[in-house]
Amino acid sequence: MTSPTLTRPELTAADRCDRCGAAAQVRAILRTGGELLFCGHHARAHESKLKELDAEIDRN
Repeated sequence: MTSPTLTRPELTAADRCDRCGAAAQVRAILRTGGELLFCGHHARAHESKLKELDAEIDRN
């Protein structure tokens, strides 16, 4: 028997950037299990730090 795989839902127009409230275009999934949503601008601004944290970046 295989265990089910959990997937995260696609980002929708209702999903907002955690920094500014604009439409979210990027989901950063942290190793600790948390996630952050960013607009394109803030995703680029925080990209290097997210890479340092080994976050999984999901761009929609």
